Amino acid sequence: MGFTMGLNLLLLLAMVATNILSLYHLSSTIQSKPPTPPPVPDHLIHQLSTIRATINHLTALRPHNKPSSSAASSAPSDLLLYTRFSPIASSCKDNPILLHTYMNYTPFSPCPDDSPLAEDLILRGCHPLPRRRCFSKTPPSLPPPLPTDPFSPLPEKTALLNHYTCKSKTFSCFAGLKPEMGFDMRIEKSRFLTYRTDLDLPIPQLIQLAKSANTAIRLGLDIGGGTGTFAAQMKLQNNATVVTTTMNLGAPYSEAAAVRGLVALHAPLQQRLPVFDGTMDLVRCGHAVNRWIPVTAMEFLFFDVDRVLRGGGYLLLDRFFSKKSDLDKVYAPLIGKLGYKKVKWAVANKGDASGIKNGEVYLTALLQKPLIRSTSK
Repeated sequence: MGFTMGLNLLLLLAMVATNILSLYHLSSTIQSKPPTPPPVPDHLIHQLSTIRATINHLTALRPHNKPSSSAASSAPSDLLLYTRFSPIASSCKDNPILLHTYMNYTPFSPCPDDSPLAEDLILRGCHPLPRRRCFSKTPPSLPPPLPTDPFSPLPEKTALLNHYTCKSKTFSCFAGLKPEMGFDMRIEKSRFLTYRTDLDLPIPQLIQLAKSANTAIRLGLDIGGGTGTFAAQMKLQNNATVVTTTMNLGAPYSEAAAVRGLVALHAPLQQRLPVFDGTMDLVRCGHAVNRWIPVTAMEFLFFDVDRVLRGGGYLLLDRFFSKKSDLDKVYAPLIGKLGYKKVKWAVANKGDASGIKNGEVYLTALLQKPLIRSTSK
């Protein structure tokens, strides 16, 4: 509050100074006899320019996303308590209305059913979210044993789906929407196993490529892995443990992965990958990693992938899509900065309406991190 008052005071002083200088210039012009007004002195132009630049700078410093007067008057008590001993992500403070709404609950009571609000905050960079002292809602019955087959039909009534828009609030409802969403296990059972085009890299072929390079894929991370089908296939085909990062975004991806016996990390793309350095044999980037991510953010993402991969580990870009011109001029050079060996590099036209309209292509690439990286430039 003190910072804002200081800015307002400086803006007021700057505006007063501007008016005084303008009146001085006007009075000197009126008093002059010649019909042609004299040129404005250089020092006066410089002063006016300096004041104008100061006003612009101070205006830019003013907070743009201010809460309403009612929200700003008092932050939720548990938010104030939490901030005494735990840090809050800076982007949380940039969205005070959403943050106050999220933290405005009754302690030691059931938590509000506000998963969409939580995801909205996370996607705005407010991550990790502040902890809350309330009881999360869970299904009223005990879950069945974990399935021996992760491709058996998703058991109903094992997750709370009330806040999703699908009419019947069931997994089968989502299975009937779009096959690519990943909820129809009859379709998912054959994914990542067959070769149809050059864009496909079946898991058996991936495993064979690793064996031929005298390496193994034991641990992996699937970024944006939806319902976890890639992780499920890697477990069945290679007994590998793959953790999936996912956001729900209107569908119960995290819940579906959990009932299949898979670990789903509720983590956004902009977060630092939540695993330690040099511990992963494989990182897969699925459909979530594409041209909609700002280039600089994508560069940080790829170098974070390099951080978690061990020497000799693999980065799999699975159907990354972009404009053809951008792939040649932007993304291929960006990927090249990693210095990885190209085991596979396949490009094909993106044949849907958006791809045809925007001249987009798919890229599937398998890249191997050097075992020893040269430090010479």
